[in-house]
Amino acid sequence: MCPNCEDFARTVLLLGQLALYADTAGADLDFVEAVSTSLAVSLPEPPSGMFSDDCDPDGGPAQPGDI
Repeated sequence: MCPNCEDFARTVLLLGQLALYADTAGADLDFVEAVSTSLAVSLPEPPSGMFSDDCDPDGGPAQPGDI
């Protein structure tokens, strides 16, 4: 596996595990907020070929807060 692929996969896995932790009873949500933000910012560019060339990240459905 290429170095960027490994970093991307590891970070996505950590974000998933953090999301599962956030749903447990008694989870420290301040910790979840701080760590999830840090992990999301550190997420490297996706490895080439992960998304199709015609994938438009701005072309999805409207999200809450969009004008």
